[in-house]
Amino acid sequence: MIKIKDLNAWYQDFHVLKNVSLTVETGQVVVMLGPNGHGKSTVLKSICGLVEKVSGIIEYESESIIGLGSEKLVNLGITYIAENRELFPQMTVLENLKLGAYSRSARASEKDNLEKVFDLFPRLRDRRSQLASTMSGGEARMLAIARGLMSNARFLAIDEPSLGLQPNLRDEVARIIREINDQGITLLVVEQNIPQITTLADKLYVLEEGRISFEGSKEDALGNDHLKEIFLGM
Repeated sequence: MIKIKDLNAWYQDFHVLKNVSLTVETGQVVVMLGPNGHGKSTVLKSICGLVEKVSGIIEYESESIIGLGSEKLVNLGITYIAENRELFPQMTVLENLKLGAYSRSARASEKDNLEKVFDLFPRLRDRRSQLASTMSGGEARMLAIARGLMSNARFLAIDEPSLGLQPNLRDEVARIIREINDQGITLLVVEQNIPQITTLADKLYVLEEGRISFEGSKEDALGNDHLKEIFLGM
């Protein structure tokens, strides 16, 4: 589904990504680990058209998408869920969700997608009239993911879904990611060192200093003492 080869990315003159290559096959959950500030989020943003200066190959279903704007990518089924959630705080849960269905491809499915996300996140159904600004960190994270699903996404790029959450809520996020994947949605998830998310992975990458330093299965990662201690929190 997603193929990246020799991806380089810059913020002004700062070279963030250096010849990054990775693949995400249809139906997979792929997890990218690594220290904070080493370029993980930039990989997701590059896929989703949010980095201006990039070079290399980014393909979605064997077609080049490098240089396409974020609106065109959303219409193709590619959705980015940011680490900082980017909710509209003075709008209700329901209003935030409906804004997720702004793309041409999602408008006709808004009602059906709304029921799907309420089934996946029953708490949001109960709180649909509540302002986003009054939600807890865990609830806000659920709302951000749910809004992404409203876009008719086929590929979700999720940035740090467990950031700042208590351990029991990390378990909940991991459950939700598995259920989303069971619905046929492909995911690339960026995390720092969350075992709950790692155990879901069909494939793992580790990004250090803008370069891929490890690629393999979760079994390979769990057999690597360095990865277990530094990146898997074990």
